[in-house]
Amino acid sequence: MNQDVKSKWLPLLVLIVITVGGLFVKPETLVFHNDLNKADMAWVITACCLVFLMTPGLSFFYGGMVDKKNVISTIFQSFIATGVISIVWVVVGFSIAFGDSIHGIIGNPFQFMFFRGVLEHAPWKLAPTIPLLLFALYQLKFAVIAPAIIVGAVAERVQFKAFLLFMVLFTVLIYAPIAHWTWSPDGFLFKYGVLDFAGGIVVHISSGCAALAGAIVLKQRKSVLEKKPVRPANIPFVLLGTSLLWFGWFGFNAGSAMGANNLAVLAFATTNTATAAAGLAWILYDNVCGRKPSAMGFCIGAVVGMVAITPGAGFVGIPQSLCIGFIAAIISNYMVHRKNKLFFDDTLDVFSCHGMGGLIGMLLTGVFTSVSLNDSGTNGLIYGNATIFVHQFFAMMLVLVYSFIAGWAIFKLVNYIYPLRVSPKEEEIGLDITQHDEVYI
Repeated sequence: MNQDVKSKWLPLLVLIVITVGGLFVKPETLVFHNDLNKADMAWVITACCLVFLMTPGLSFFYGGMVDKKNVISTIFQSFIATGVISIVWVVVGFSIAFGDSIHGIIGNPFQFMFFRGVLEHAPWKLAPTIPLLLFALYQLKFAVIAPAIIVGAVAERVQFKAFLLFMVLFTVLIYAPIAHWTWSPDGFLFKYGVLDFAGGIVVHISSGCAALAGAIVLKQRKSVLEKKPVRPANIPFVLLGTSLLWFGWFGFNAGSAMGANNLAVLAFATTNTATAAAGLAWILYDNVCGRKPSAMGFCIGAVVGMVAITPGAGFVGIPQSLCIGFIAAIISNYMVHRKNKLFFDDTLDVFSCHGMGGLIGMLLTGVFTSVSLNDSGTNGLIYGNATIFVHQFFAMMLVLVYSFIAGWAIFKLVNYIYPLRVSPKEEEIGLDITQHDEVYI
């Protein structure tokens, strides 16, 4: 069997092995533990659906901003994460993230392999009123969107099957371990006192920094090197995607309260406030800089606000969330409009928006967090406690460095197995045709 035939058969053979392996896992008894709360279960199921909606939202958000010849490929590269990561999470991802801790670094990868034991296991320690299976499914939706975010940095030049392999390795080697560090009660960052309510470092800094590594490895697009302007293919897609993201983000942040309670309501309010403030700040800053306020500008700003409030959604007050959204939007806007001076080609500014939004959100959570709002947190820098700010900064820098180095290494490894970048001719024709044989009209 020649190399080309092997490369075509290998992904299917892997899925066949996984499918057959699942047949050897004995079905369990579905246990309803006495301390479960049906209202909490109903809300987290709803939040789970809302977070799922964020991935098609992100897909349309990205798809509307690329060149017309790459719309389908960009949308599909993001959306396919719903299939790929769902399998990875069931097989091993959830175990690595939330299995019994091994020295605070990773969970036992074999404990919940193929979700074995999840149906009978007691509820998660920090979500005692919902079944462990529901907690695992809710966390799955977070794991799905993290690699989907990275698509924006490598769009218009990445091979489809190579990126599928990257998604798998990113989830197993970067996302799941960082989730364990931060959200497992035995994780070393959790024990250190780091606050990340809904994924500032786990989702956005990890994906933003890995995206930056990918942009560097893949090098600049042909259109960038030739200084050809690329017009967004469909601004209504961007508006639609932002609307779905905004709607779904209420499940992302408010659902992280793990129950129908006051904390969920607070996270809902801070999320909406930061998003609105950031969207407005973006276009008003554009106006000051001599640029016209645009629909796409408001949408990008709104997404930056969502990202920035994520780590502090359940720890900061509503007035403070307004400040977080505003600051994040101004800094990200400045970075986006200085991209032409940079040596790397981050197609849709993933690092400037998700990476920087997560970094700013983590730091400002350390500034504005208040124990009066959430007794599982602490008071922040503005209330006289510098320790939490130092902890947030340490966690932020650690995840930044780890995600970038590990992301760079994974991209290099994938490129050794499958060529990461399409040929110059394929790039010129467009990925919709060359990768998927489909056309956006």
